[in-house]
Amino acid sequence: MVVVAASIWIMGAVLYHFALRAMAPGDPRWTSPSGIDAIAAGIVVVSLTLFFYAQGHDRDPRFVLNLGLVYFVLTSLALCLVLHSGPGHRPSSIAPTVSWIGAVILTSAALVPSTPRRTLVTGLLAASMNPVAMLLAHVRGTWDFGPLYNVLVMHYPDYLLVGVAVVISHVMTNLGQQVVQAREMGSYQVGELLGRGGMGEVYKATHRMLARPAAIKLIRPERLGAGHGESAAMALKRFRREAEVAARLRSPHTVGLYDFGVTENQTFYLVMELLEGMDLEALVSQTGPVPANRVIYILRQVCESLEEAHTSGLVHRDIKPANIHVGRLGLQYDFVKVLDFGLVKSTLPGDADESLGTAAGLTLGTPAYMAPEMALDDACDGRVDLYSLGCVAYFMLSGKRVFEGTNYVQIIAKHLREDPLPLSERTSLPIPVALERAVHACLAKKPGQRPQSAAELARSLAAIEMDPWCEDQARQWWQGRPAV
Repeated sequence: MVVVAASIWIMGAVLYHFALRAMAPGDPRWTSPSGIDAIAAGIVVVSLTLFFYAQGHDRDPRFVLNLGLVYFVLTSLALCLVLHSGPGHRPSSIAPTVSWIGAVILTSAALVPSTPRRTLVTGLLAASMNPVAMLLAHVRGTWDFGPLYNVLVMHYPDYLLVGVAVVISHVMTNLGQQVVQAREMGSYQVGELLGRGGMGEVYKATHRMLARPAAIKLIRPERLGAGHGESAAMALKRFRREAEVAARLRSPHTVGLYDFGVTENQTFYLVMELLEGMDLEALVSQTGPVPANRVIYILRQVCESLEEAHTSGLVHRDIKPANIHVGRLGLQYDFVKVLDFGLVKSTLPGDADESLGTAAGLTLGTPAYMAPEMALDDACDGRVDLYSLGCVAYFMLSGKRVFEGTNYVQIIAKHLREDPLPLSERTSLPIPVALERAVHACLAKKPGQRPQSAAELARSLAAIEMDPWCEDQARQWWQGRPAV
C-alpha cells in the first residue's frame, strides 16, 4: 500500500505541472518546483522508508501495523495541505463536501487490519486534518472561511464516513478471526486463542477426523532463529529432533505431544493434549499457600515426570509454577501434568548439538526459579530441574518466591550468593520439619548437595509422616470450587 501511495504522489506531482501547462500555456510555474512538490517528495521518502522497514523478518507485526496507522494520519495531513494550498478561498467556497480524505478513510478501514477502536481514533484524526490545513492556510492568508465553525461544517461528511469505517473495520476484524479459526495445521483445525507467551500463541484445536480436542502451540519462526536458507533448515532439523524426543516421553504426568510440523509460512507448531484445570501459578494466586500434604501429593507426581525425562537424558530447564498443571483427568483430580517439554536439552553422550532455544539465542529458564549453574551457563543435568522444583515447592508452601528482586540481575545474584530464609519464617501454615528439610536440600547451591535424582526426592517426600492428601479430598476441592 505504501508503494502504491508513493507512486500516486509521484504521478500526482508530475501531472500537476502538465495540468498547469495545459490550462495556462504561458504560465512559467509549470516548470518551477512548488510546495506541492516538496510535500509529495516528503511523503514518498516516508513511504519508501516504511516499506523497506516492514520487509525485515524480525519486525513485530503489531508494531508495523501501528506505524501504518501513523502513516495514514500523516499522509492525510499532507493531502489536506495540498487540497487547501490554492489561493483565493472565500466564505462563499464553504459547502459540505466529501473530500479525498473520506475516500482514504474508507479504503484504509477495508484494507489495513485494525481494531474498531483504533480505526475510530485514527479516522477522527485523519478527518481533522482538513480543518487543520484550512487553519494553516488561514494563517498564511490564503483561506478566509469566516466563522471558525465553518471548518467543521465544510467537512462534517468526512466525520460521518469515520463511522462507516468503524463498521467496515469491525466486519473485517471478524472475518479475519474466522480465517484464523479456520486455519488447519496438519489434521487439526485451529480454534479459539487460549493464551500467548514469549514463544508464540496457544489455540484450542480439533482433529478433523477424530473430533478430539487438543491444544496447538504456534511458535514464531523468528523466535527460533529460523530465517532463510541454511539457518531455516537447521532450525527445522533441531525442531524436528526435539519434538520427536519429547513425543517419546510416556509418563502420564508429562503433557502428551500428539503431533508437530511446519506450516507453509514456516510457522512451527506442536499439538498437545488439551488440559482441564489450572497451573500452579494460578492456584497459589487464587487460593494462597497450599497445605503441606497437598504439596507433597503434587510434587511426587512432578518427580515421576522428571525422572522419566532425566533417565532418557533430557533436562526440562524451565520448571516453574506456570509449567506445572493440576486438574482433572477422567475420574482423577489434582492430576499433575508437566508442560513445555517441547524445547528440552539432551544430556546424552555424543549429543552435543545446541538445543533449539539455545541456538536461537533465547534465555532459557525463569530467573525466580533458575539454578545457579544455569545462571552461570555451566554444564547442567537433571539436578537443575530439582533446584527449580524446590523453588516451586517453596512458592506453593509460602505463597512467596524464594528470592525477590526488582530486576533480573538482582534475582540471579541472590540465587548465586544468598541462602533462602527458612520456610517456617515465611508462612503461618504448619510445615513438617522433614518437608522443609527436603525443600531446602533442593535449593542447595551446589548440585552435589541436592537430591541426586527425582526418584530420590520422591522417596524422601513419601517418607514424610503426616496425614496424606487423598483423591477424595482432591475431588471435594475441585467440585467445591466456584465455576470460572
